[in-house]
Amino acid sequence: MTNAPQLILASASPRRLALLQQVGLEPDHLLPADVDETPKKHETPRALALRLARAKAEAVRKTVDASEEMRDGVVLAADTVVGVGRRILPKAEVTDQALMCLSMLSGRGHRVFTGVAIAEPNGKLRTKLVETRVRFKRLSRQDMDDYIASGEWRGKAGGYAIQGLAGSFVVKLVGSYPAVVGLPLAETVNLLQSAGYPVHKSWASA
Repeated sequence: MTNAPQLILASASPRRLALLQQVGLEPDHLLPADVDETPKKHETPRALALRLARAKAEAVRKTVDASEEMRDGVVLAADTVVGVGRRILPKAEVTDQALMCLSMLSGRGHRVFTGVAIAEPNGKLRTKLVETRVRFKRLSRQDMDDYIASGEWRGKAGGYAIQGLAGSFVVKLVGSYPAVVGLPLAETVNLLQSAGYPVHKSWASA
């Protein structure tokens, strides 16, 4: 029991941490990856989500490999990208961006791509891309203004957080709800198990 590898989450996202805790996983270390998230020219939302998840896992793996304490650990990274067609919506930081995102999402479907990457101590990298389709109701200007006033959208892909107030905008979701929050749980657990991580070790006492 004591010799389970450490789990290193390459993210500072409280949502990803909470999702892991929901399935009984408590990372030993939180090491946010510092990678440039700028999309490449003509890059699709799907390709960007997977590329950034891989880049985050690889960046943190380098740090972990240099640490005596952590080098046997498993690194878990993820990235979420919201796309409308081939267009990548930003992680909104200012109100103009949030308003643009909400206007584009109003009354139409969009796709949320979450890439997950696991970097093992042996150099192996396992990845998975999860696509979820989401449709918003038609938003009034009041809906948008009130949501923007909440501040909940800051730093969120596509300018909204489905687990918060914006949940009231969603009329349809096909795919993985936790993936839209930030981490697809079934797929993440499968990747960790494939990497030899004892996912269920805490379940007996849960």
